[in-house]
Amino acid sequence: MSETTPASGAAEATTEPFRYTAALAADIESRWQDTWEKEGTFNAPNPAGPLAPETAAGAVAQRPHSFIMDMFPYPSGAGLHVGHPLGYIATDVFARYQRMTGHNVLHTLGYDAFGLPAEQHAVATGVHPRVSTEAAITNMRGQLRRLGLGHDSRRSIATIDPEYYRWTQWIFLQIFNSWYDPAAKAARPIAELVEAFASGERATPDGRAWSELSAVERDEVLGEYRLAYAKEVPVNWCPGLGTVLANEEVTADGRSERGNFPVFKSKLRQWMMRITAYGDRLIDDLDQLDWPEAIKQQQRNWIGRSEGARVDFPVGADRAITVFTTRPDTLFGATYMVLAPEHELVDAIVPAAWPSQTHGDWKGGAHTPAEAVAAYRAAAAAKSDVERQMDAKVKTGVFTGAYATNPVTGKPVPVFIADYVLMGYGTGAIMAVPAHDQRDFAFARAFSLPMVCVVEPTDGRSTDPQEWDDAFDTYDSVLVNSASAEEGGQGISLDGLSVAEAKRAVTAWLTEQGIGEGTVNYRLRDWLFSRQRYWGEPFPIVYDEDGAMHALPESMLPVEVPEVEDYSPHTYDPEDAASTPKTPLSRNEDWVNVELDLGDGVRTYRRETNTMPNWAGSCWYELRYVDPVNSARLVDPANEAYWMGPTEQKPHGGVDLYVGGAEHAVLHLLYARFWHKVLHDLGHVSSVEPFHKLFNQGMITADVYRDARRFPVPAAEVEEVDGGYVWQGEPVTREAGKMGKSLKNAIAPDEICAEYGADTLRLYEMSMGPLDVSRPWDPRAVVGSYRFLQRLWRNIVSEETGELVVTEEPADEATLRALHKAVDGIRGDLAGMRFNTAVAKAIELNNHLVKRGSTPREVAEAMVLLVAPLAPHIAEELWRRLGHGESLAFADFPVADPALVVDDTVTCVVQVKGKVKARLEVPPSISDADLEALALADAAVVAAIGGAQVRKVIARAPKLVNIVTG
Repeated sequence: MSETTPASGAAEATTEPFRYTAALAADIESRWQDTWEKEGTFNAPNPAGPLAPETAAGAVAQRPHSFIMDMFPYPSGAGLHVGHPLGYIATDVFARYQRMTGHNVLHTLGYDAFGLPAEQHAVATGVHPRVSTEAAITNMRGQLRRLGLGHDSRRSIATIDPEYYRWTQWIFLQIFNSWYDPAAKAARPIAELVEAFASGERATPDGRAWSELSAVERDEVLGEYRLAYAKEVPVNWCPGLGTVLANEEVTADGRSERGNFPVFKSKLRQWMMRITAYGDRLIDDLDQLDWPEAIKQQQRNWIGRSEGARVDFPVGADRAITVFTTRPDTLFGATYMVLAPEHELVDAIVPAAWPSQTHGDWKGGAHTPAEAVAAYRAAAAAKSDVERQMDAKVKTGVFTGAYATNPVTGKPVPVFIADYVLMGYGTGAIMAVPAHDQRDFAFARAFSLPMVCVVEPTDGRSTDPQEWDDAFDTYDSVLVNSASAEEGGQGISLDGLSVAEAKRAVTAWLTEQGIGEGTVNYRLRDWLFSRQRYWGEPFPIVYDEDGAMHALPESMLPVEVPEVEDYSPHTYDPEDAASTPKTPLSRNEDWVNVELDLGDGVRTYRRETNTMPNWAGSCWYELRYVDPVNSARLVDPANEAYWMGPTEQKPHGGVDLYVGGAEHAVLHLLYARFWHKVLHDLGHVSSVEPFHKLFNQGMITADVYRDARRFPVPAAEVEEVDGGYVWQGEPVTREAGKMGKSLKNAIAPDEICAEYGADTLRLYEMSMGPLDVSRPWDPRAVVGSYRFLQRLWRNIVSEETGELVVTEEPADEATLRALHKAVDGIRGDLAGMRFNTAVAKAIELNNHLVKRGSTPREVAEAMVLLVAPLAPHIAEELWRRLGHGESLAFADFPVADPALVVDDTVTCVVQVKGKVKARLEVPPSISDADLEALALADAAVVAAIGGAQVRKVIARAPKLVNIVTG
């Protein structure tokens, strides 16, 4: 939106040749950025390897360190808007403060550059994704440099660099060649498991000797253990995009987030990561992390650990449906079962014809069970998991034609399939206890199924569920109707037991009978780790002529992304649910079919043609920052231990500070923790966790203007007319929204830098409010930060001559007190990342100097050091003009004198009957009794009391006295 500011830095006319203007700021900022780069000011030394100093390398390990990270940016062709650098500026301020307090600071920034946006741009334009991505990276690096960010550029990486994704592929192979040992509660090499199978110490699933299994059969056996495995699994298949989508890429109405195409449930062979094996550790280790509690709780909920029992319900003579239940005490109330439509047992248990007693409304209008199941599966596949879990008023499902046996009653229970049961939780099967579960209750009513009350109601209702309007569920009751019948029962009674007692009793009984056991279940599912796309890391896996898979040796890494003629996946009719993906990589036959010698002579192999998801490169980038030029190993142990190793302050180790958006709580953050724990188990890193302290910054919002069609219009072109808003002569409406290209309200940081300077932008963004709170962008308020820098400049430099105007005389006591209060406050604020209040304190001190009329050198130098983390360019320039030859990047941050921080006197407010009648200047150490006596003796207070009886005096030394009369 166009408007006139009180001063526009770029266009500001001035007769003072040395006034701080946008032009002067631009000159200062570019010079200092060049100096920092030339001198390697922010290069952090490692204790070992190429980035260690040539002399006194051992001394580095003795220095306190601070490893500060921002979440990976994705390089967009549109570049940055002013909302993007909020976190980057904040970490830079904190990093600069840490350097000035004696820390060896590792702070850099890389680019998460694989992924769908660049691929779709390539499809639309024909420009190779690498070309457009590298151009975007170059542009973003230039924008970030202009902000004066103190990054160690030697450590910057991009995930598309083959030398980087060589190690991504290497880590994948470590995971692929590992299994999770429940006894050790850790990952172990798969070779140990192979040896156990080969020696007979561990039996194969069918009892045959390991030597009798073919290579493909061995793959299948090991695939049940590997932490990275390929398997046919239910996936979100989007024919319109030609690729499988992760759950987070599917909208609530079952369509693709990109393109709005329908998404179907299908079974396809995919690469998976067995993150579920780490469920307990991922939850338990959260307690050792300095993270926002809300993020921790999101991870706990996402993992969804729950304790209960596994129970087998026999189906015929040779099969059983296994369920997981958190309420095994209600087994006697299970009157039917429900399987997810995708459950693998469905096809095996469906009979050829309907049993004679089948109710008509159980059949779904089909002539046979197989026909009913097929029709229902097709309908369920068109729904998203979110839709299936919604409490729809009408419950749907069909009878499979099969019956299972309730193990405690011995009675047959019908088996249905219904879309409200998912394969993504538990076993994909439930025992339905309709009297005590609302969804089961609604389903039972819809299909006229029996209900049995087994938990005695405590709300006055009867024990006959047919008389109820809803289910009854409580833990604060006792069991009823829960004793085995004489005929067909299995000899257990739970009647009269509390819920907790019944759980323990029935779980022990199930274990004794061999038909169940106590267990822990997780909502977390294994991580779908393959995509049918071009722009991603290739898998270092090949297949021989028999279909057996082979992991490539480290010497053959990286497997580079090949050239293809067409970057887009093969798309299909969006409604063709039966279609299957054909990946872009498969079109390069010379790359797919390759001759290799993997130890038994040269043979022809077929490469894996899926690619890794864009999450892969961001799962470990903190380790590459630590040792970016190491070509011999993932990370030097000495460097990893120094920057990330466990200490008393961070018992699980990790990055000292990680700043980014809360939207990555259960995706990137969970995936990175999983990868790091595997690397720890295998001995590659000493730290158990990748990120010790997490801070979620808010976002910058901006006004969004919409036309009559509700489409966004360019905010910069909107004019305010007669209290309304107009664009191209037409009225528009205004609302608050996220800043971005799609809403046409983005403001490039380059514009603000050109008009006011980068230091002004930095100060303004840090002063807008608490860092963890979202805040609106106000272009009219930017000038306030600019004016502060102008006042700071002229307190030290003459605008007419460019000479110093500081005095050599000692500062008076009032100025010293103002200085040391500011030092004390700003030091605490910067350490606590309260940057907005640090800016406010710096402005307050500077205003004191303006009123004073002259600036003593000792105060000027301290003032410059105080603002240096926030506005580093002007601070460096003033420091140099004050006669210092070295950069202030490593100058000691001022320390307050405690004696000068405490005031000689404090203002005490005296109230009489709730109204202020006097203000007294009193010593800070005054007692309540002395303060009361002083207040009662004050003439104004005596007059206010006017001879009335003093009923009560409340003294809160040293700041308040409240006198009650009457």
